Amino acid sequence: MSDRKNQILQTAIEIVANQGYASLSMRALARAAGMKLGALQYHFSTSEEMLHALVDYIADAYQRSFASLIEQHDPPDIRDIVKFVMDDEAGNTLMSDRLWPQLWAMQQVEPIVSDLVEDIYAKYIRILEDALRNSGSQRPKAEALCLMCMLEGSTIFMGHGRRWRRNAKAARQVILAFIEDKYGATA
Repeated sequence: MSDRKNQILQTAIEIVANQGYASLSMRALARAAGMKLGALQYHFSTSEEMLHALVDYIADAYQRSFASLIEQHDPPDIRDIVKFVMDDEAGNTLMSDRLWPQLWAMQQVEPIVSDLVEDIYAKYIRILEDALRNSGSQRPKAEALCLMCMLEGSTIFMGHGRRWRRNAKAARQVILAFIEDKYGATA
């Protein structure tokens, strides 16, 4: 994908993250990207084509992030995965603490976004479930789901602009201490 298309898609993410999905239109995107609507349509003929490219862009960022996790820790342990989810490297450029609540809402009306969200969560859960199984968990699927609920719920409470944002560092320490208490220091 061209650098210009990537810039346009990053601008689309900024609109969704900062103003909400309802604010994302081809005209709004063209204006925010500093271009005329016709120039935007050169890159994305329709809003549906742009949405598909946006979903692919987000999926690709997370896929690269997953690959990096596996490359750094083969296989990753429970603590590595929990830190990976909390740090959300892919989400740094995607403004994930603001984008994900919008994706959760978008998935109710956009099947392609629903597939994206489900695919990303399935990957998180599969990797976490494998690590739990390797650590001897008797119920790796249930524990993986429970841990993901806790980790993803932190976005709701401690994401950008949230009331408890200032407690995010302490909450991270508590979550990691919980993982160490439950699964061991090298979990």
